[in-house]
Amino acid sequence: MLRTLLRRRKKALSSEDVTVADRPQVRRAVTAAALGNTMEWFDFGVYAYLAGTMGKVFFPSSSPGAQVVATFATFAAAFLVRPLGGLVFGPLGDRIGRQKVLAATMIMMAASTFAVGFLPSYASIGFLAPLLLLVCRLVQGFSTGGEYAGATTYIAEYAPDRRRGFLGSWLDFGTFVGYALGSGLVTVLTLTLGTEGLEDWGWRIPFFVAGPLGLIGLYMRLKLDETPAFKKEAAYAAAEGSDGAQDPEPGDDARESGRGRLKEIFTGHWQAVLICMGLVLLYNVTNYMVTSYLPTYMTVTLGESDTTAQLLVLATMLLVVLTITAVGHGSDRWGRRPLFLAGSVALVVLAVPAFLLIREGGILLPAVGCAILGLLLVLFAGTAASTLPALFPTRLRYGALSIAFNISVSLFGGTTPLFTSALVEATGNDMVPAYYLMAAGVIGFVSTLFLHETAGKPLRGSGPMVETEGEADRIVARSRTAAGRQARDVWIRLRHPWAHRGGRDRDA
Repeated sequence: MLRTLLRRRKKALSSEDVTVADRPQVRRAVTAAALGNTMEWFDFGVYAYLAGTMGKVFFPSSSPGAQVVATFATFAAAFLVRPLGGLVFGPLGDRIGRQKVLAATMIMMAASTFAVGFLPSYASIGFLAPLLLLVCRLVQGFSTGGEYAGATTYIAEYAPDRRRGFLGSWLDFGTFVGYALGSGLVTVLTLTLGTEGLEDWGWRIPFFVAGPLGLIGLYMRLKLDETPAFKKEAAYAAAEGSDGAQDPEPGDDARESGRGRLKEIFTGHWQAVLICMGLVLLYNVTNYMVTSYLPTYMTVTLGESDTTAQLLVLATMLLVVLTITAVGHGSDRWGRRPLFLAGSVALVVLAVPAFLLIREGGILLPAVGCAILGLLLVLFAGTAASTLPALFPTRLRYGALSIAFNISVSLFGGTTPLFTSALVEATGNDMVPAYYLMAAGVIGFVSTLFLHETAGKPLRGSGPMVETEGEADRIVARSRTAAGRQARDVWIRLRHPWAHRGGRDRDA
């Protein structure tokens, strides 16, 4: 009887505890989630490449430098409401499901981006023009507050444990494809319409493209099922609720409420929140420096032509797109921590040389500098989507990740173009962006030191996720064997404690 009780203390996995991934459903989940990121970053690419043009359309009375700062201030305003969106959509996704919330964020994101194309210019309605642009950006920011965290959660909860890095990297593949599409479209319009045509009406075209993209993404997300991890968590919660219906534990209702969940996130998982914020800062400062600020830096600060700057950054994005899934696959083999550590150190060492090369002018040396930044960026981009969701348990994952991610992005990531452009304008030092990246590298390195390796392991609060029935059977068999051995060892030590002590004495 005692041996039976001991065996129960270490419960072996059953076949119900192991989930076998449905490959067609996994492909649909990855595609639909990545398409939402494509939509989001299509907008970012367009806005970054049109920063100078948008400044002339909506802030015509300012100097060129002030126009850029004003345009990026409007860009950064969207990030100020992202934590609010995370506070709303994140806990909601943990309560009603990931799929429903992701469909809602897609609708809001596509509609607000599409609406920008219809805005009148400052010349038509005066101060109301930049105000309407700000409103559209705030709606975009609010919806985006639930987008990336939800998409990473969705893919992570569908991906087999041994391939989570590779499959998660497709989410950020969609990010940079969207950016490349947006920036590439602006580049083509610049070459065909010229500066005058772009300022007159051509700037509206990229925003009109967002409408059809959003409809396609919405259709795909409405066809998705809920994730297996969320279904199991919901079934477990329902079973607990029915078992305890007659005698509920005090505080259960508070824990299930939004306020109770928020309190649990910040009191029970504050270390994971801080690690998440540090890693997000590292990734997003690098990301927005390259994607949103670099085109304007080369044109306004260094005086390069629009076409040269646009082509260099577009080529950098293509480099990231071509390498990102390889990095994701590498994180499954070598782990997430080594890649984040290597990237952090490399960012501190190589940021200044990269910007010195970019500052040289021409094509070749700036192309090398941009390639260095792109390869540093891809180390974080290919690893983030599989690392961040694994920090939190299933019942709080969407909410905790949304809050931590969006606070960090709002304070440090999305404000990168604004802060760096303002600092360059104030100091006259065009190496400020490099120093900014070095600081991000130091913070990322410290955060990674506290990161536990999660490659190949189940998500917190979830059982193993595998690709085949045979793999599931092997995991269950190994678990039963391990549980049996542990129970046997404990039994021997309880029944014959002198044998264990004697063995230790002989070893001594």
